[in-house]
Amino acid sequence: MQVPPPKNDPNQPTPGSRDRLFYALPNFLTIENANQLPPLTAGQKFKLQARSQFDYVEIPWYGILAGFSQARKSSPGFGQGAAGYGKRYASEWGDGSIENFMTAAVFTSVLRQDPRYYQSGKGSFWHRFGYALSRNVVTRSDSGQQVFNASQVFGSAVAAAISTYGYHPRDERTLRNAASVWGTQLGLDTFTLSLKEFWPDIHRRFSRKKQGQNSSP
Repeated sequence: MQVPPPKNDPNQPTPGSRDRLFYALPNFLTIENANQLPPLTAGQKFKLQARSQFDYVEIPWYGILAGFSQARKSSPGFGQGAAGYGKRYASEWGDGSIENFMTAAVFTSVLRQDPRYYQSGKGSFWHRFGYALSRNVVTRSDSGQQVFNASQVFGSAVAAAISTYGYHPRDERTLRNAASVWGTQLGLDTFTLSLKEFWPDIHRRFSRKKQGQNSSP
């Protein structure tokens, strides 16, 4: 996982990692071995998020999520068959993109908060796991201060309301369902933060194992 180059590097207009979770899913907003970096501009926040959201891996990823949704017959108002799958695919992509842009670009720009995840990398498993969980409610401001993660909490709430009342089936457009979508998004984000914390360790272990296999006679 690479630490972004200086802000004024012309070869990297959107400073961020090039890493991928499990060598596939974009992990461009995770920073390893860095206490503090220059703040991102609003434009850089949007570019980094767009780079993740429109990554080529996201196309099949949302297809898999739509397939699970169809298999569970969730959102029955979408129907079944190819048309139902298409609606679920659009819904899954819309849910993910709106939530990601709201939490990592829109709200972070307005509230001047840093959307990047700074890996702890120190302490026991439980200490690091607790640190990862806490990032849902604690983040860094652009000035480097520890602040309430309003971008995550309120951004995901706004995203849940937009998706629920915007394009979900009409019978699902309720406050209860919007709250359920919000809770699900926060839960998925919490799980993702845990992966971001420990993936560098997993990656290094696999790399050492692979190097050992290659060097053995």
